[in-house]
This record gives sequence, C-alpha cells and structure tokens, in this order.
Amino acid sequence: MKAEKATIGDVPQIHRLVNQFAAKGEMLPRALSELYENVRDFSVVRRGDDVVGCAALHVFWEDLAEIRAVAVSEDMHEKGVGALVIEACIGEARGLGIRKLFCLTYQPGFFGRFGFYEVEKKELPHKIWSDCLRCPKYPDYCDEIALVYPLET
Repeated sequence: MKAEKATIGDVPQIHRLVNQFAAKGEMLPRALSELYENVRDFSVVRRGDDVVGCAALHVFWEDLAEIRAVAVSEDMHEKGVGALVIEACIGEARGLGIRKLFCLTYQPGFFGRFGFYEVEKKELPHKIWSDCLRCPKYPDYCDEIALVYPLET
C-alpha cells in the first residue's frame, strides 16, 4: 500500500470515511461539497478500489499548514495506513516550504509518534479558527488537543 493524491472519484469514499468518525464525535463532519472543493488537499491509501485511509494538508499561510480529516477504516487500524497518509502530508508540506504544521485532535499519541507536540490552543494564529464556527462544541467547549510540528525545509 502507498499514499497518493486523491482524485475526484475518491471523494464519496472520503466523505463516508470521515463522516463515519464524525458521527461518533471523533472529528468534524465534512460536507460533500467541501470535500470536492478541497480534493487537492487530500492524500489517500487504497486497498483495491476502496479508500481505506485519508488525510488532508490544508495551507493557511506561507509558513503554516494543518493536517486535518485524518481517517482510517476501522478494519485497517494498526496496519500502517495512518502513518502513510501522515507521512505523505509531512512530505508535501516540506516540498511546499511550509515551516510549521499543526493539528487539532483527540488522538495526540498517534501524532506524537511523528514528532508532533502539544501546545496551548491560544498559541495558534486566530485565522485557523474558521472551521471552529461549524463545530457543535463551539464556542463553549472545545476539547480537541492542539499539536504542532516544526519542519526543516
């Protein structure tokens, strides 16, 4: 298996995969239209014709990008699929010259394996909070953990 850039044909499967975890409150839901608009942000891992893992690299500014919408089919957990999509995002960020990655997550241990470390949310720039407006927990109770990863470009 390998990570590769998503195609338009992958979007319905990315939508199902991401929203399966969103329904459990483990990540933000994503509208199908939003995924089509941002398909170029996504890397996927396929098993045959099935998307079994995805992650998006969303650029915010010249030196800052977020890894978001990380999802792996439950039957593929602990099989390296998550590592493939995270490493693809990190590699792409390096190639773009991004100096810092961040993520907001309920799985800090997973991201910690790649060198992400926890920071206070207030250390992140305000411009990253646009997605928070769509979150059902906004503004009273955000329980996601903010992590950052400085890149050597």
